[in-house]
Amino acid sequence: MKCGVTLSDHLRARLEKQADPNRAPAMQAYMKSPMPFLGVGTPERRRVTKILFAPLIYGEPAAWRADVLQIWRGARYREELYAAIDLAGIRPARPFQRMEALPLYREMIISGNWWDTTDAIAPHRLFDILMAERDAMSRVLLAWASDDNLWIRRSAILCQMLAKDAMDIPLLEACIAPSLDSKEFFLRKAIGWVLRHYARTNPDYVRVYVAANAQRLSSLSKREALKHLG
Repeated sequence: MKCGVTLSDHLRARLEKQADPNRAPAMQAYMKSPMPFLGVGTPERRRVTKILFAPLIYGEPAAWRADVLQIWRGARYREELYAAIDLAGIRPARPFQRMEALPLYREMIISGNWWDTTDAIAPHRLFDILMAERDAMSRVLLAWASDDNLWIRRSAILCQMLAKDAMDIPLLEACIAPSLDSKEFFLRKAIGWVLRHYARTNPDYVRVYVAANAQRLSSLSKREALKHLG
């Protein structure tokens, strides 16, 4: 890259070339985002980031975290936030998905402040950390499950959404428990989603869990959990 031109600069320039300004207002309205969109769809953005990030090699995690945060903190458009999440998940960063990356993801979840960024981080990056350092990350998730921040709580619930046979059921139940009586839509939805996904692997467990907690689970959570179980 040219001297003085950052990775973030290159990213924005390439996204702008792919932008359709006519799409941007509808994308922003759909996402209810105070941050504007450029008008770049997900397939186009992923093509841009795949090409731009492919040559990157990180010898140590600090440089990778710095690049992710440079894009994230300097973002003017929401597609740049998504691109930062793309960079967080590149293949060379797999060894860096450890507890040391957790402050990075917590910042992104809190400052992203919406379901789109939370849901892109929690079931992927946080789950990677859980698989790498189960005991330490489990303790964090238990604390996050009662956090004052809505999106941190949602992250704790959704972390194992794609776990399948790797699901830690006691941890799942413990992360759901503090939000069972919540009136918050995004927590109720998260509970339903994580149970719905796990029902593909263990439908009997989900049926029993929903029945046992029928008086506390919201109608939304129950409906989502049982959606594909008849």
